[in-house]
Amino acid sequence: MIGPETAHTIIVRMLKLSRFIPFSKCVIRFLFSYHDKDLEREVFGIKFKNPVGFAAGFDKKGEITNELACFGFGFIEVGSVTPLPQPGNQGPRIFRLPLDMAMINHMGMNNPGAKILADNLSRHSQKRRLLVGGNISKNTNTINDLSPADYEQCFALIYEQVDYFAVNVSCPNVTNLTQLQDREILEQIIDRLINVRHSHDKYKPILLKLSPDLSYGQIDDIIDLIQAKGIDGIIAVNTTVTREGLKTTNEKVEAMGQGGLSGAPLTQLALDKVRYIHEKTEGKLSIIGVGGIMTPDDAVNMLKAGASLIQIYTGFIYNGPGFVKQILKQLKKQRITEN
Repeated sequence: MIGPETAHTIIVRMLKLSRFIPFSKCVIRFLFSYHDKDLEREVFGIKFKNPVGFAAGFDKKGEITNELACFGFGFIEVGSVTPLPQPGNQGPRIFRLPLDMAMINHMGMNNPGAKILADNLSRHSQKRRLLVGGNISKNTNTINDLSPADYEQCFALIYEQVDYFAVNVSCPNVTNLTQLQDREILEQIIDRLINVRHSHDKYKPILLKLSPDLSYGQIDDIIDLIQAKGIDGIIAVNTTVTREGLKTTNEKVEAMGQGGLSGAPLTQLALDKVRYIHEKTEGKLSIIGVGGIMTPDDAVNMLKAGASLIQIYTGFIYNGPGFVKQILKQLKKQRITEN
């Protein structure tokens, strides 16, 4: 059986190869794309053709955004990207849990570095069919006290090539990264990014990507900070380190090692966090809801919980290339239009 990471590599290569096959994109769009003006919405000053995005992690290099656009996504998040290239953790580092409709990954944020990502996005910018978010983080070897400089460097390097930023301070696959959600160091990161943004003519929204494992008290503290600083929104949530309620045996799960769990076990946890943030901010803060969206109804529920946009990843892996179209048709059927 082909491993998940090998399968991913094959898919990326096939998508890149499709550039040289006449009409291939037209065929993919015909089969999998769905457009309806009722699904358009404006969030943090950006107009999205629909609210369904591809979460960070699939296109780490920013090299297949135009190909992914053919599957009907309204936007894609590239990365996570760090200032310097890094190989990530040793493999195997991603595992399927089919009994749970879930995945565990401890990739370790492998990526080519912000400069390469910016070059790749720039190369295809004239033909871009998709809004792109840049998911930024620190290098694994950078100690937390020095991490604000890493975020600042990534932010500056890809600023001109993306439409918004996701500040990843919540990936469980990098040692001590989630500690950056503590208010003191998070404030330093935010201040640096805002200063860089002031130096550019075009305003780019900044969102924080939060862990599902935060307490509600910690979320309250972060909400207070981002409202004080004028941050544009929250992405809720990242993968979780919890392993509760899984159908897969403990022996198999333990053999997969540490890492972030995604998929169906995250559905209710993500919904609860999105609903809490929406109610806490009285609907005044834009939220991208992500985590456990495995069915079209999950997508409907996430938007009803208060998300302005949603992202999928594991649901796309399990359901296949028609999943975005299924979601969009269900949103249209349920008349889930702009909040």
